[in-house]
Amino acid sequence: MLSHVIPPPRGYTKVPNGLVRQSRLGSDAKILVMYVQGLPEGDRDKALSEHARDLHMTGRRYQKAKTELVASGYLHEKRETVAGGRWRTVQVFSNFPLTDDQAARLRAGVPADGYELVSTGPVPTAHFPTVGAPSGPVVGGLLPADEELGKNESHPPTEAGSGDGGQDGQEEPEGPEGAASEEASEGLVEEPSDGPEVAVAERVLLSLRHEQRQLHLGVREARTLAGLAAEWLRRGVTAADLRRALCSGLPVEGVRTAVGFLAHRLREKLPAAPEAVPAPEPPPPPPALIACAGPGEEHMFRPHVPWATTCGPCHREEQRAFWADAQARADAAPEPPPWRERFAAVAEAGAVSGADTEAGAPGRSAP
Repeated sequence: MLSHVIPPPRGYTKVPNGLVRQSRLGSDAKILVMYVQGLPEGDRDKALSEHARDLHMTGRRYQKAKTELVASGYLHEKRETVAGGRWRTVQVFSNFPLTDDQAARLRAGVPADGYELVSTGPVPTAHFPTVGAPSGPVVGGLLPADEELGKNESHPPTEAGSGDGGQDGQEEPEGPEGAASEEASEGLVEEPSDGPEVAVAERVLLSLRHEQRQLHLGVREARTLAGLAAEWLRRGVTAADLRRALCSGLPVEGVRTAVGFLAHRLREKLPAAPEAVPAPEPPPPPPALIACAGPGEEHMFRPHVPWATTCGPCHREEQRAFWADAQARADAAPEPPPWRERFAAVAEAGAVSGADTEAGAPGRSAP
C-alpha cells in the first residue's frame, strides 16, 4: 500500500496510537474520543450524549460506543446525590484508559499521574540531600478505605447526644421523637429475636430510604428496631402495609431523627392482636368396613349410607339385572289392541248389558 501523508500546519488533534489501534473500540467510539479531545476547554462541560448528538450519533450507535468506552476504561460514570435529594451522574472521559482509582482521583480534583506516589512523601533528589525534619504523609488525594466505586454509600449524620457528649452543640429533640430516641439510646427498644419476621422487618426498615429520604436508617439502627417491626408482621400486617404505615403522614416540619420517629410510630400505631380463631372440629371418622352381600368372593367395603349392604360394583350389577328383567317382561307382554277396537268392545259390552236389564225387568199390566 502506498500512502501520502501531509501533516496539517494548524487545527489538528493529537491522537495516541494506542487509541487508533485499539481493536476493542469501534469506529464510532474512536471518533467520539477524538471529537471530544479536539474541543476547546469550555465546550467539553456537557454530557457525552450531547457530544454524540452533535455527531448525529444517537440510539443504538451511541449506546454501543458508550459500552465499548466504559469496558476499555476511557469512560467512567458514578451517580451521586446533590442538594434537594436529587441524583446526578458524573462522567470522567479520557483519551487514555484509566483505572477506577485514577478516575476517582480525577473526580476529587487530584491529578491521576503519580497516583502510587501520593502517600510516600517527598522523594529526595540525587544531587542534593534532604534538609530538615522528616515530614509526615501527604494528606488528601486518597479515597476512604470503605468506599466502593460505582455505588452510592451515603452515611447518615451522627445522632444528637451520641459520641463525646454532643460536641457539635446540637440540641436534643423534644416531643415523642426525642423521647423515643432517648429510649433507643437507653436500650429500651426491643432487641430483635430470631425468626423470619425479624429479617423481613429489617429489610423493610432499610428500604424506607427509597420512599422517604428523611427515614434513612443505618444497619445497626434498623437491626435495633427490627424487633418492634417484626411484631407488626406477626399480627398479620404485610411488608407493603408496614412500609406504607411508616412512610405516610410525616410531620410537615420534617423528621428530626429517623430512629426516634420510627420507634415512636412502631409503638403507637401497633395494630391490635388478631382474635384467636377456634380450632376447627376434626372430621368424623370414616365408616367401618363391612362385608358385601353381593355375589362372588367375600370382600369388604365402607358404606356411604347406613343402609347400604352391597359395594358400588355389586350394587350397579344388581340394578343392571333388575332393569334388564323389567325390560324383558315388558317385551314379552302382548301389545294392547288399538283404541278403535277397545272402543267397539266397550260399546258392545254396554249394549249387551242394556239388553239384559230390559229382559229382566217385570212386565206392566194393561189398564
